[in-house]
Amino acid sequence: DVGNNIKDRFDGASRVHVTNRGNVRRKSRFLLKPHQPEHKPPSKKDLVYFENSPDFCLADSKLGISGTVSRGCNETSIGVDGCDLMCCGRGHSTEVREDIERCNCTFH
Repeated sequence: DVGNNIKDRFDGASRVHVTNRGNVRRKSRFLLKPHQPEHKPPSKKDLVYFENSPDFCLADSKLGISGTVSRGCNETSIGVDGCDLMCCGRGHSTEVREDIERCNCTFH
């Protein structure tokens, strides 16, 4: 399954930095080096990243991150949409809302 393959690569992604000491015989003159020297260099199939993601739990107006305030979550879910993950383990408030809409129903 393609989705599981991508997820496995994402989970195993490693941080790298670029050096210009690549092999000049190849078309690429740049080389990806592991950020942690004890890690192996990435292969062509490895997923890599250059910088860590910001902490989306904390507000940062420069990056346009609003933090956890007013996030919606699923109180009964243990998945990524669940309140524990969406609210960064900080707890959450429950809001009960009733929406009334016209349905344009006809009865015969």
